[in-house]
Amino acid sequence: MKVITNDIQNRQFKPVYLLSGEETYLTRQFCERLAAAIAGEDTINVNRFQEKNPDIKEIISLADTMPFFAESRLIVIENSGFFKRDSSELAAYLSQMPESTHIIFREDEIDKRNKLFKKVKELGYFAEMKRQTESELERWILSILKKEGINLTRHTMSYLLETIGTDMNVIRNELDKLISYLGDKNVLEPADIDAICSRQISGQIFEMIDAMACQNRQKAFRLYYDLIALKEPPLRILFLITRQYLQLYQIKEMQQKGLSGSSLAAAAGLSSYAVKKVASRASRFSSLQLKHCIEECALMDEQIKTGQIRDSIAVELLITAFSA
Repeated sequence: MKVITNDIQNRQFKPVYLLSGEETYLTRQFCERLAAAIAGEDTINVNRFQEKNPDIKEIISLADTMPFFAESRLIVIENSGFFKRDSSELAAYLSQMPESTHIIFREDEIDKRNKLFKKVKELGYFAEMKRQTESELERWILSILKKEGINLTRHTMSYLLETIGTDMNVIRNELDKLISYLGDKNVLEPADIDAICSRQISGQIFEMIDAMACQNRQKAFRLYYDLIALKEPPLRILFLITRQYLQLYQIKEMQQKGLSGSSLAAAAGLSSYAVKKVASRASRFSSLQLKHCIEECALMDEQIKTGQIRDSIAVELLITAFSA
């Protein structure tokens, strides 16, 4: 990201950029920042492709066209699928593309063995936008709220992230809602978050598992029926419960091997905030308990798919059993 920021500040642009990674909010933001820096308000010399598998010959033809009364021609290509299939023709073309043309690729999925990927890295710049750490997210949130004259305590910050999750798209949307809701009030409190923010489904699943671990069957079922009211299918709820138990088991095993902090987050492929949250809950279970829960979830999944039991009954039986 620093490379792109420096390119924008110095107005020295590479012929081609590829933006990809887990954090789609950042890939979109940097794609638009780059596009605005290269093309400004020019619309005549800007072409965008936002569909799967756009015509490569059309892209090459446009790239070969000299800009009309401008220094640069810009082509923005989003989620084309070029980096997951053979795009040798486009890869070969990039070496002979006019200096006046710049291409920005924004892709959700890439294969780093792909010829086009290797050519982009050779001639331009590949930016991988990873999930942000807890401290990075906190700084970002604080910068947004500070501009609006809104303060919050560390406890409220933790509660906000626990409620709405760590996806930057979701955070930005929820912050906009909170800013509008607060009006002239200059302090954000947990009650405001409860009043206006949408609790993420993964958070509710975690809370439901907590309730089951504490043998609070009534709360576990209340959370389950809340998810049903949100139109979440029971089979998907089962999938999410299974995934959470797998995460808990994975973290538990890694902790027993001596991993902690950033090394644990890197090994688990989670943000530091998410790992901290999972690790605190994993301490409530033994490895044997977690393994048993995963096996029971897998058994119920098999029985649902073979028609032996209805999905809603299966989930309710699991909640009952795990809350005992």
